Amino acid sequence: MIATIVANLLRFVVLIALQVIVLDHLDVANGWLVPYLYVLFLLMLPFELPAWSLLLAGGAMGGLMDLLSDTPGMHTTACLVMMYVRGIWQRLIAPREGYEYGMRPDVQHMGLSWTLTYAGVLVLVHHLWLFFFELHRFDRAGGTLLRAVGSATFTLVLVLLAQFLMRTDRRARA
Repeated sequence: MIATIVANLLRFVVLIALQVIVLDHLDVANGWLVPYLYVLFLLMLPFELPAWSLLLAGGAMGGLMDLLSDTPGMHTTACLVMMYVRGIWQRLIAPREGYEYGMRPDVQHMGLSWTLTYAGVLVLVHHLWLFFFELHRFDRAGGTLLRAVGSATFTLVLVLLAQFLMRTDRRARA
């Protein structure tokens, strides 16, 4: 239990630092691809967490991103929407026998196809909300939609890459 809390807090700090120090300063395709790897923290929270704690974690992560990026409310609302949708989406794509206690929503435990489905939808929801909230209008909906989908795809690739890099070998523990 304590190890899980420490691992999640460490992941929180590392991903916020990486996002603010490195990723926020990337200019990929003239700003058309904006990676938000910090959402990996929210994606990897344990299945057992109640809805209120998911919303609290999303609010904390988004609020800190807003504070450090000077984007009042944008990341907070996007993370809250993502965490709200996560609870619904998680139940919809649950395995027939359900989730085992202690199982994490990552590539190592759930497999690549499940993770692509799970993370892909949640990252897309986050990015769509964030980019449309940033624009505050729909007259440039096509360009905003392309930017959101492109950035979500780029973020999803980074999420998968990070999970493969963090992967622990089960045979090494045995």
